[in-house]
Amino acid sequence: MPTLAVGMRRAQTRCNERRTYFTRAGDLRSPESIGVNASLAVRLPGPEARGSIRESCMTVALFVVCAILTASVAAAAEAPELLAGVAKIDITDRRAGPVNDPLYVKALVLQQGDTRAAIITVDAVAIGEIGPIGNGYLPAVRARLEKDLGIPPAHVLANASHCHGIVCADVEQRTVQAVQEAVKNLTPVRVGVGTGQENRIMINRRLKLKNGRELDVRHAYSLPPDDEIEAVGPVDSEIGLLRLDREDGRTLAVVYNFACHPIQGVPSGGNTADITGFASRVIEGNLSEGAVALFLQGCAGDVNPVTYKTFDVPRDAESLGNLLGLSVLQATRQIRTTPEARFKLVQKTIELPRADVAQRIIAMEAEQQRLAQSLGGTTLNLKTFVPLLIKYKLAPEFPASPAFEYLQEKARGRGDLARLDSENRKNLEQYIANIQAMEQLTRLNTNLALLRKHQADNVAAGRRTIAVEVLGLRVGEFVLVTFPGELTVETGLAIKKASPHPATFVAGYTNGYIYYAPTSEQLANVGGAQEDSDCILAPEWQRIYLESVSGILKGL
Repeated sequence: MPTLAVGMRRAQTRCNERRTYFTRAGDLRSPESIGVNASLAVRLPGPEARGSIRESCMTVALFVVCAILTASVAAAAEAPELLAGVAKIDITDRRAGPVNDPLYVKALVLQQGDTRAAIITVDAVAIGEIGPIGNGYLPAVRARLEKDLGIPPAHVLANASHCHGIVCADVEQRTVQAVQEAVKNLTPVRVGVGTGQENRIMINRRLKLKNGRELDVRHAYSLPPDDEIEAVGPVDSEIGLLRLDREDGRTLAVVYNFACHPIQGVPSGGNTADITGFASRVIEGNLSEGAVALFLQGCAGDVNPVTYKTFDVPRDAESLGNLLGLSVLQATRQIRTTPEARFKLVQKTIELPRADVAQRIIAMEAEQQRLAQSLGGTTLNLKTFVPLLIKYKLAPEFPASPAFEYLQEKARGRGDLARLDSENRKNLEQYIANIQAMEQLTRLNTNLALLRKHQADNVAAGRRTIAVEVLGLRVGEFVLVTFPGELTVETGLAIKKASPHPATFVAGYTNGYIYYAPTSEQLANVGGAQEDSDCILAPEWQRIYLESVSGILKGL
């Protein structure tokens, strides 16, 4: 429990932050604006009583200061200190092939009075549904933590980094072990919140086309022609930071929230925690000994690494991770921690509407047939097309022969080479048209398969809605809301803008996985990009979720 002296110091700090401003007689600023009940406010006399104004002002000021001081001391004396403990355990599947760098499950346990919670971060693609972690993982972990450590299921936050590394088969047991160790390490902490910036390592992968449609940048299919692209979407360069220091000033943990798919890979092709794994290594290696960096994935549904679609250099997540880690460190060192920390959790389960894309599937199947029928015959094959294309691009005026042969033929009144060029150009155009039609088909086939899968799953579910868990967490001024799917960056930006808390952050990929959750506007593009195809939700989901988040934020 804080001592009276500590409480007095906290009260003095609060008093300094809550200055009362007096202007002309009769104008006392709103008592609510300085945290005082309106019933305690005293209205100053008007101009007719100027002689007593100074005395009245001093009396009111003293009364207000005393009221604040008393309330602050009482609050400080009643608020239990915040305890925190951290641990991390290797969960790399070393039987799955070569390992480039380790994958971890990390646990941060927070406790204030009787309230205890666990923040779990996992270097994995998802918490259930896809990848090596099954749907039974979270219920089993929660049940063990409640039984062994008294942590209620609603107080467990499990976030997947969304890296595509392979975790070990006993990841469930190792997760519980990490939380158990974190509980053993509980110690009083000071809390600080801050933000950093990083805009060099990611891009929005959705491409806005001139025809009004949208495509995305994926390895599953090719990019559209350059002249069809009109614009790209936004990114969120903000890094949300929670810093926890021991009482002696050594950093215990840093929680950082950022939005980017960690799917860059490494040159060796080995198992990797990818960008965020390298970032955490940089952070932990440059803070106090034993400090743990916990990454909470943000709204990365439509955000890729900046060099994701490159073919000129090996794909290497380490350089991007180093940049992110250094940006986190730079911002973390500016954070000042305090012993006061409001600690609160709010958990809600909401029902979101499932999509019905039957008509869109029919329309895409018709487009599939049209594209297939558009493929025309051509005398060229790949072997003859490539050298012919090079010749006609390299020397478009005289592609088939040297220039002097064209000139000699012209002087003789013949046009054989000109006719050959016309035929070759026609064949090249037809071959290129076939290639572009096939590229469209590959994109359509890939996304159509996703729509068919989710339509079948939604029908088989037997209900028009799906229950999802949303968690709100506040630690000091650090405020976080969650979602169990891949939110796109626009949703995260909207939540931050509307929040009453300046330091508000959003974590997708948390406490389950329900695939992508594009905005209602993006869902008008169903079938065009992965985000709006690999989705089980109807457009109305976004309004329901945002309304729920608004209520949670007010409750924090």
